[in-house]
Amino acid sequence: MQGRSDPQRELFDVESVVGHLLPQGGVFGFLAAHREEVFPDAMFADLFPSGRGRPSVPASAVATVLVLQALHGLSDREAAEAVTFDLRWKAACGFAVTAPAFHPTTLTYWRARLARSQRPNRVFEAVREVVASTGAVRGKTRRALDSTVLDDAVATQDTVTQLVAAVRRVARTLPGGQVLVTGTATGSGHDYLRPGKPQIAWDDSAAREQLVDALVRDARAVLAAVAAAEEAGELVVHGAAADAVGLLGLVAGQDVELVPDPADPDGPGTWRVAQRVAPDRVISTVDPEARHAHKTTSRRQDGFRPTSWSSPTPASSPPAP
Repeated sequence: MQGRSDPQRELFDVESVVGHLLPQGGVFGFLAAHREEVFPDAMFADLFPSGRGRPSVPASAVATVLVLQALHGLSDREAAEAVTFDLRWKAACGFAVTAPAFHPTTLTYWRARLARSQRPNRVFEAVREVVASTGAVRGKTRRALDSTVLDDAVATQDTVTQLVAAVRRVARTLPGGQVLVTGTATGSGHDYLRPGKPQIAWDDSAAREQLVDALVRDARAVLAAVAAAEEAGELVVHGAAADAVGLLGLVAGQDVELVPDPADPDGPGTWRVAQRVAPDRVISTVDPEARHAHKTTSRRQDGFRPTSWSSPTPASSPPAP
């Protein structure tokens, strides 16, 4: 069940004892004063639908640690140690001086729940308010927190997984999508309504190449069927369905290339995984905003760069996704 924040301060609450030492306008001071406003319990109620079991750590505390962890580039264990021994972290989380941190696996547990939810980005969406409120973008016109990378909670997906997941999402969200997919995505022989990858001999390079070609043709067939239905006035695509169709179109083109058959230059050719990396490529259909990133030349990770969050000052430059 979901843990709740206690409105009563403890005897040795760090904020009440040494809160005046926190820098004014800093992220620690802001979270100490406003964490429950930025991360209210109701914001995470859907992660704990059952009222049974042992209460989890309060949402405001976990979300605060996730933000500070991302800003400082710490591992789960390092973040837990910071909550235990760093008074700034304790003040930001509302902990007492004598309070130990929760176990590091709690962060893994929460990230997994967030990743499976309908709003996996809610913590990072709230970070925008943190950034704006701490003055990090005051006077800026282009960038904020240039060196920061916010860790992603989803796994990087390969081309096959992305194609299958994108077609499955269209089938799930588009009105009549299941019928459309089963009627048009037939080249690969894969059942898109069932979870999992297609069953092939994965150690056979020829089989993998044939599968990629068939999956791309399935995706293109679905996109063509959707376009035809829209043109005929039989289908109106909007909202989540439009996002799913757009994601399918992106995934079906970002990592593949059409190779003509030397024996039949005018023939259909073969789709294969391109020997290149698409710029700003989607790495996950679970969270399309996640990107490959690196904090240093030696530390690479998948996540979000707040550098893409433009200040609203110049009206001619809309914020990048």
